[in-house]
Amino acid sequence: TYTTKKNLIAIVTDGSAVLGLGNIGPLAALPVMEGKAVLFKQFGNVDAIPICLDTQDPKEIINIVKNLSPGFGGINLEDIAAPACFEIESQLIKELDIPVFHDDQHGTAAVVLAGILNALKITSKKINEVKIVVNGFGAGGVACTRMLLDAGVKNIIACDSAGIVYKGRNDRMNPIKEELLAYTNPDNIKGELKDALKGADVFVGVSKPNLVTREMVKSMARDSIVFALANPFPEVAPEEINDVARVIATGRSDYPNQINNVLCFPGIFRGALDAKAKTITKEMKIAAAQAIAECVSDNELREDYIIPSIFRGNVNQLVAERVAQAVNTQV
Repeated sequence: TYTTKKNLIAIVTDGSAVLGLGNIGPLAALPVMEGKAVLFKQFGNVDAIPICLDTQDPKEIINIVKNLSPGFGGINLEDIAAPACFEIESQLIKELDIPVFHDDQHGTAAVVLAGILNALKITSKKINEVKIVVNGFGAGGVACTRMLLDAGVKNIIACDSAGIVYKGRNDRMNPIKEELLAYTNPDNIKGELKDALKGADVFVGVSKPNLVTREMVKSMARDSIVFALANPFPEVAPEEINDVARVIATGRSDYPNQINNVLCFPGIFRGALDAKAKTITKEMKIAAAQAIAECVSDNELREDYIIPSIFRGNVNQLVAERVAQAVNTQV
């Protein structure tokens, strides 16, 4: 109560997966982490300190963060490459009694879910009836898949650089992909991304530029929803598909419907710290997504405005309130 811990988080990185730059190491990642700290303060009034680690060994990172944790109220993992990020986060969640949150996974997933909830309103489709294709099965893709499943999606097909992830595939598999196969690709279809997209209602790309063509989008279901989130160049340029997709979102600020994590991470930590949460649960993440979606009223909602602006003042406040409520209802 009488220390800075109650409002202080660590932004921990090894610099192995910096957005748009890749594995640039801890020193080059420092300005990005400092920028993140500014966003935490500006949008959530959360104090944050960058911790840039000169190791990419998961066990070393876990040990260092455990030893540093007594001075912090929460840990935000940032720009740590998959699959190491999964092991690091899961182990720290088990061993620490403060919130641990990998923003590249769950911040992305929460804002994606918020956008999809509003896009489905526009297309008058139900979340438990749509077919969703997630392309890119690293940190963001895995988290998006998990959150969409938690939100009620029944038919998700995951794709990676080797094509559709299906039962019996041996190429480029790992334990995370094997685990999620129990809940995805219910018809066990095989093939490439273009095969997965046939008849799909929603595409979520967290992968690489220019992987999706106009013809592939045309093969999707009526009123298709395309989230092409690769940065700085999306999987397909919006201007190529404006007349064939109903709703389009990207990760860029110069196009409508920017999927930006800053809509989530300041509020989710503000709510978790205020409620003295010991962990961040799936209920808290879904509450955050629903809060973001609700910031766009039915009167405002349209194809080019499914997600609120990051400068809309009430977004992170509402996220924080809903996250805190989710904590308190679980206690």
